[in-house]
Amino acid sequence: MNSLISYPAHVAALKPYVPGLPISAVAARSGIAQDRIVKLASNENPLGASPKALDALSRAAIDLSRYPDSDCAALSDAIAEFHGVPRDWIVVGAGSESVLGNLVSTLLQPGRSTVYSQYSFQAFVNAAQKLGASSMVVPSPDFSVDLDGLADAIQPSTALVYIANPGNPTGTVVEPGALKAFLERVPAHVVVLLDEAYFEFMPAALRGDSIAWVREHPNLVVTRTFSKAYGLAGLRIGYGIAQSGLADVMRRVRSPFTISDAAQVAAIAALEDVEFIERTVAMTNEGRKALTSGLSEKGYRCVESHTNFVLAAVDGGAAFASKLEKHGLIVRPVTSYGLADWVRVSIGTPAEIDRFLAAL
Repeated sequence: MNSLISYPAHVAALKPYVPGLPISAVAARSGIAQDRIVKLASNENPLGASPKALDALSRAAIDLSRYPDSDCAALSDAIAEFHGVPRDWIVVGAGSESVLGNLVSTLLQPGRSTVYSQYSFQAFVNAAQKLGASSMVVPSPDFSVDLDGLADAIQPSTALVYIANPGNPTGTVVEPGALKAFLERVPAHVVVLLDEAYFEFMPAALRGDSIAWVREHPNLVVTRTFSKAYGLAGLRIGYGIAQSGLADVMRRVRSPFTISDAAQVAAIAALEDVEFIERTVAMTNEGRKALTSGLSEKGYRCVESHTNFVLAAVDGGAAFASKLEKHGLIVRPVTSYGLADWVRVSIGTPAEIDRFLAAL
């Protein structure tokens, strides 16, 4: 019997977010043992989790019968100290996409609009569409963010501008001077969300001082995550930094008890694990060179990346990924971004990169 349920048009038109396939699913349909499968699809840290985070978890006495601290007080204190900002500027969420979802819920509704670049992170696109807001999408023919185009697209209805720096799935970076100048052009009533999920992988010369920009602009929110460089993807934890007025409203919108005590304990310890971050970034830099060079030698075009993944042009992304599954390798087709002939390949260990290139 057909359902008689009616859905709002903007909800019915939603495209589901397509994550990288889990290892267990590929093992089940390929017959390859899970320990022989290499996942290069979700930009996870191939070195695992921060050792300091793991040590802190092993020593923590967490009472699973109690709700976690919904305010994340200890973690907010640690993040505030790490960045040198007031504690009430910190908004913690279950992954940075949870924080950006809170911001979208804070600002958007039918009749309001958001502006973002083509090939922007699908989770943001979906979050805006769920609210029934209009979206102004600025073309990105070279995979870079067109800051002038974003500024020109701002309308009286615009409440939120989204920029990922570096971008996902593109891996491209916005020059810091240009980004700072763009922030000064944006009207004070329009909020800018600067998503820096891959900040740690950017070379120092391309890093702008986004925390200083937050001090200058009450309409700026910067988001970071513990999922990538810190290796805590399984704990789902990220945060936003904004001046107190905006941060306060975002905390009101946030669902209670969404960040477990385990995630909070691990994140506090991970912030201090400087050696692990340095090792992760060094391995990523070398791996990116090897992966890009290997793909280029085999005739594949790669977009210059400043992240822990590479976007590569292939002949049919879904078919390409399916063939690699037979070799126990998982990569991410990006058809949902309108890039049917591209795949995103996460940077693994040297051995995993060698195995990927051999499979090609």
